[in-house]
Amino acid sequence: MKKLRDQNGYLLVQVLVFGAIAVIIISGLVAFAAANAKLGRRIVLSEQAFQMAEAGLEYYRWHLAHAPEDYTDGTGTAGPYVKNFYDRNGVLLGTFTLTITPPPLGSTLVTIQSVGVPAVDASVRRTIVSRLAIPSFANFAAVADANMRFGSGTEVFGPIHSNKGIRFDGLAHNLVTSFISNYDDLIHSGSNEFAVHTHVNPPPGSGLNNNFRPLEAPPTSPVPARPDVFIVGRSFPAPEVKFSDITSDLQQIYADATTSGLYLASSTVQGYKIVLKTNDTLDLYRVTDLRSLPAGCSSSWGSWTASSTVLVGNYAFPANGLVFLEDHVWVEGTIDTARLTIVAARMPDPGAGNRKSLTVNNDVLYTNYDGTDVIALIGQNDINVGLYSEDNLRIDAALVAQNGRVGRFSYGDTDCAPYDDRNTITSYGTIVTALQYGFAYGDPVSNGYSFRNLVYDSFLLYSPPPSFPKTEDFHEVISWKEIE
Repeated sequence: MKKLRDQNGYLLVQVLVFGAIAVIIISGLVAFAAANAKLGRRIVLSEQAFQMAEAGLEYYRWHLAHAPEDYTDGTGTAGPYVKNFYDRNGVLLGTFTLTITPPPLGSTLVTIQSVGVPAVDASVRRTIVSRLAIPSFANFAAVADANMRFGSGTEVFGPIHSNKGIRFDGLAHNLVTSFISNYDDLIHSGSNEFAVHTHVNPPPGSGLNNNFRPLEAPPTSPVPARPDVFIVGRSFPAPEVKFSDITSDLQQIYADATTSGLYLASSTVQGYKIVLKTNDTLDLYRVTDLRSLPAGCSSSWGSWTASSTVLVGNYAFPANGLVFLEDHVWVEGTIDTARLTIVAARMPDPGAGNRKSLTVNNDVLYTNYDGTDVIALIGQNDINVGLYSEDNLRIDAALVAQNGRVGRFSYGDTDCAPYDDRNTITSYGTIVTALQYGFAYGDPVSNGYSFRNLVYDSFLLYSPPPSFPKTEDFHEVISWKEIE
């Protein structure tokens, strides 16, 4: 009997041990199941938070479509702005909170941060940041409403477009396009050639052939790629660029400048000279006389160079960035974290022969090349580079010739030496010209700038100068990222 009692006790210990193990295992399984359930619930809530954050971005994009310049959610006061989010049955699911950073002066680039939080658990949140902007017309290194010729020695970093034909004999690092299919290059006789064509001899040849080029003309098909000239390619016909839109509304700039910008009426002499400074001011001069041409230089164009000036005063850059002068204007100098639009024009438009032009003979420079510095130089007629311009000239600006051309007159008379021949001009920004652009004449160059570098400033597309024309009225998504 004693032996049996010992065996019964032994079984009881086994039962207790295995029972404890079972309890531990079952508890673990229950805890695991609970954790999974909690995790699954949190995943669902996190996805809801993400959807609410996205909804916040879409809501404000919709708001900007109806009020493009309202960055306060219609309140007139600073955010953040908290919005309830309901399902289709009217059940509150949570909130999204918007923090809106308005664009700098002249830009349309707005930054929106949206935070989604579900109603049942405020510890769950998802944050998305998006940048929206309305594109401007400054999306070319050069764009024209006339036939254009780019000679050898021209190197272009950025897209080129003309509503007419383009003869390109330089080096294009981006796409070259035309609105038309073919045209008559009047430089030589013969049939029409492609709307974008070249007279550079294909490799292994070199140099130019100025005669009609059958391989650069219809019905040649396909169009030769010619990567030695068009690195990215050429395309025609391409959509037309509406110059009625691309040339700024000077009447509106005039109105805004007279009310809250810097405005001066006629100088009553030759015009005005502006010297830009890095302390956000400009020195303004009246130009009382122009520099004469060298003896024997018979050019009828004039020197377009100021000689005698009288200081009018030093002016702070206006808050709206608009400077409007009803006379010819000369501009030079350097800016630092500034955004300006400078216009030479007479209002109302006096018509051909009486319109005003803007001239750059000395460097116009940015300090920063990250989009914080930007200038538009707009001439109602031309954007000029005069006879006595710098031998190596750099212009950091969006150049707009509303009715005329961006370029330099031909000083081909040998008596204009040594100023007829210049070395290098660099345009950093964009060139918008109603008529044919040009800083040199002849190929090889007989006068003007031997080397022309046109560099597109991509920041102009979404952060253009004040009052620069836009291509549309709706904000596009430029970037999108989740930060939590």
